[in-house]
Amino acid sequence: MKEAAKMKKLWSTRIAGALTGVAAVTWLTGCATGFDRKASDPLEPINRAVFSFNEGLDRHVAKPVATGYTKVTPAPLRTVFSNFFSNLGDIGNFANNLLQFKITAATEDLMRFTFNSTFGLGGLLDWASAAGLPKHHQDFGLTLGHYGVPAGPYLVLPLFGPSSVRDASGWIFTSALSPTTYLPVEASVPLFGLNVVSARADMLRATDLLEQAALDKYSFVRDGYMQRRAYLLNDGKALPSYEEPADSVGDLTVQAPGGVAVRDSK
Repeated sequence: MKEAAKMKKLWSTRIAGALTGVAAVTWLTGCATGFDRKASDPLEPINRAVFSFNEGLDRHVAKPVATGYTKVTPAPLRTVFSNFFSNLGDIGNFANNLLQFKITAATEDLMRFTFNSTFGLGGLLDWASAAGLPKHHQDFGLTLGHYGVPAGPYLVLPLFGPSSVRDASGWIFTSALSPTTYLPVEASVPLFGLNVVSARADMLRATDLLEQAALDKYSFVRDGYMQRRAYLLNDGKALPSYEEPADSVGDLTVQAPGGVAVRDSK
């Protein structure tokens, strides 16, 4: 009898927890009824909450630090830092183009990395672009999309900004390919911080324009992200449509700026 009573109490607790979870989700969903929600953005209530968090962190931390960085760091030195992280990104470009069997692009990525790493002092100077080698923009999310994996719902990540369920998995692959991941903590952490600050500094002018142009920044960033990812997934063969994205565009979702940005160094 005591065992039966314990089991009854346990299941009652689990059922109550489940009902509480359902009620919480229902409440979050109801909070977003004031927005023009899309079938392609079923996570909008949560996404808007994370977007607001990222906005606050950017406004009070990232943007002031990036502004100070541009004031105290000479432009040539900022370019050197940007080149360095961009050069590391070519490793990911090479791997993803190779996975997609884009042999010409993969060869160009490998040549860029080798050329800049050797003659550009470890990537501090971008001689490859001056030599006419194109810069590609690939990631594991695009590789999955190349093989028909749907993007899934639009997703705003804390700190990293706009993504999708498919594209978010690419962070693991990108991290595994970055040489800085395997450095000691005392070296990898400062490099990560410099990457964040450098990337945010590069985006200062763009985000200022966003503040002035967008009535609803969340929708503006979301639609821009989806359009750009569709453009990249199509290898840039056609300009993106700036009409309102169709609900089915979720299968083509791709990447754009947002949140506290880490450099898209690909």
